[in-house]
Amino acid sequence: MNENIIDVLIYIYETYMDGDQPVPPDQIIMQEQLLDAGFQQIEINKAFDWLDELAWRQGSMSGNFDPRQVSMRIYTEQEMQRLDLETRSMLLFLEQNGVLDPISRELVIERATALESGELDADDVKWIALLVLMNQPGQEAAFNVMQDLIYDGIPDALH
Repeated sequence: MNENIIDVLIYIYETYMDGDQPVPPDQIIMQEQLLDAGFQQIEINKAFDWLDELAWRQGSMSGNFDPRQVSMRIYTEQEMQRLDLETRSMLLFLEQNGVLDPISRELVIERATALESGELDADDVKWIALLVLMNQPGQEAAFNVMQDLIYDGIPDALH
């Protein structure tokens, strides 16, 4: 179930990336800790696969972006079925306010649609955006804004 994969991703972020616990030196140890936290093995495996695919896609998409170039995103029918109007509007808002650039936006959309579920809500996609921005070179400020957006609502800098 998709919600569980997102829950695993959020747990990994909050526990190891943003929390007090160090990242385990090996994936098997992390899997055991996630199982102890109550997650199912299948969701854990899917979350790890999702993160691996994100890392691969981030490497393959970098360097092809001219920040002066303006584009308009047209969503496919499948994307519109998965990302409701509120979520698409949020992505546009994030891009217009400099939190997402076109490459990050595409990674967020691709990673969102890669999850095996029906419609995703804006909160799910906010977490996906945070995970996309976390390892993007030069996106530290955008990552911090996204983190504030998740935990505190819309930051003053974006009003």
